[in-house]
Amino acid sequence: MEHTVGRALSAEFAGTAVLTAVVVGSGLMAANLTHDTAVALLLNAVSTVSALGLLIWALGPISGAHFNPAVSLVMRIRGSLSTAAAAGYVVAQCAGAVAGASLANLMYEQPALSISGTARGGLGQLLGEFVATAGLLAVICIATDRGAASQVPVLVPAWIASACLFTSSTALANPAVTLGRVFSDSFAGIAPASVGGFATAQAVGALVGVALARVAVSQTKEESHVISQR
Repeated sequence: MEHTVGRALSAEFAGTAVLTAVVVGSGLMAANLTHDTAVALLLNAVSTVSALGLLIWALGPISGAHFNPAVSLVMRIRGSLSTAAAAGYVVAQCAGAVAGASLANLMYEQPALSISGTARGGLGQLLGEFVATAGLLAVICIATDRGAASQVPVLVPAWIASACLFTSSTALANPAVTLGRVFSDSFAGIAPASVGGFATAQAVGALVGVALARVAVSQTKEESHVISQR
């Protein structure tokens, strides 16, 4: 049992580290390649969602591939994780995010840890982060409840790709990765003062996403029942 828990925590650490390294690293690459913000965002989004899909596919069987405290919180609420396991996941995710940001910085010969000066905030961006996270958790919960968990490696990146490009916040949608991005003064960074607002919007969005999924799944079941009686 301890071996299984250790593997799961290691997978969460490694997966979140790689995901954060991809987010930060692609941001650094984009800054080197172009001064066009739209192109930089597109490069960052494509790299992030490609890696995310692969990470979920590879590590999902080991830990569930949360890589996100908001997801672990929801899984605890839904009874899929114990309180102790959820706490362990969150610690592993946050540590992995900081390690991943450091790795990305070093790859580009930057200081291992540098505090971001990119302020993100305001009602519009917080609303965008709320929407991005609510959609993410709704997709995960709906897929799981409909017996389509095997499609999550495709469905989640699809949502994140869209949210990166349509939300005002560019869809951080992950408290751990948000924390990691504090330690890279780059295109993908976020200033420490902005983290609290983003984390709050992410937490509230996650809970709303669960509620939306419950409504969607129950509605589907009701419609299927009606059709079966015809």
